[in-house]
Amino acid sequence: MKALQIPQARQIRLTELPAPTAGPGEILLQLCYVGFCGSDLNTWRGRNAMAKPEVIPGHEIGALVAATGPDVPDCFQPGQVVTVNPYTNCGHCAACRAGRYNACEHNETLGVQRDGAMREYIALPWQKIIPAEGVSLRDAALIEPMSVGFHAVSRGQVTDSDTVMVIGCGMVGLGAVIRAVKRGATVIAADLDPEKLRLARDLGAAYTYNTAMPWQDLPAPNVVIEAVGAAPTYRLAIEQADFCGRVVCIGYAKGDVELPTALIVKKELDVRGSRNATPSDFEAVIRIVRQGGLPLGSFVSGIVKPAEAQAALERWDADPGKVFRILTQWNTEN
Repeated sequence: MKALQIPQARQIRLTELPAPTAGPGEILLQLCYVGFCGSDLNTWRGRNAMAKPEVIPGHEIGALVAATGPDVPDCFQPGQVVTVNPYTNCGHCAACRAGRYNACEHNETLGVQRDGAMREYIALPWQKIIPAEGVSLRDAALIEPMSVGFHAVSRGQVTDSDTVMVIGCGMVGLGAVIRAVKRGATVIAADLDPEKLRLARDLGAAYTYNTAMPWQDLPAPNVVIEAVGAAPTYRLAIEQADFCGRVVCIGYAKGDVELPTALIVKKELDVRGSRNATPSDFEAVIRIVRQGGLPLGSFVSGIVKPAEAQAALERWDADPGKVFRILTQWNTEN
């Protein structure tokens, strides 16, 4: 079968590998759409220290069930549209013992610490397969990044009485915008790119803020979600959070960040991490996507064949602020 591998920095190649089969408790998936995310781009750039050598990237998946192995529940049938929970959990660390498997100390994500889904077929434990009936194969590949934003909103305990500022309107940030709006909160979307801010407003954000400009006369947010992972945006989150507010951190900063700790103390802020997503987050995204009305086509910056992956990553690297998601297409008939 064909697969994409990243053998060294700034190179991705199409290679041939043996096709897998479904073992006991496993489901064989026929990959149809797999998204490149920011971690894949950083692996290609040579900046992802967590990535295994010559990794197969990809963990944002729209696929069909191709076959099931022994001991797989009958609810999984060939031809079924599915997505994948791409994280592992050890079951023994403090996070797992607390039931927060998404934050497992020993997590290995598809396409990072273990080979991912940019290939024609992959076999995975049935427990990690999420049915997505009523969702197109293309849109199924958008579920995982949106679920990460949904999880951040849950970590922020957002309700309809909250004003929520989402800093960074990429795929994950837009997921947070969608979830916060659906919960009835007043949402402020913040980003550098006018097109991303326009899309956030189309998704229901009441206010937009271009972070290149001085702070405007906007409602003070009592929940701030940082979805960039940069020193200036982390500081902005602390500075703009209202007294006794909640700051939820999704973005991985590339280095240490100096924070205005006096404000954290003075405001008595709750600063919380948000990592990956839970099965309930995936299910919530699927329910909302099924309802329709989301401009998901605007989230897809391009669909490329595997042989075009190198050129696509080069374009993304040259202008990263303009890309939401690039999808690789593995089965043109789908």
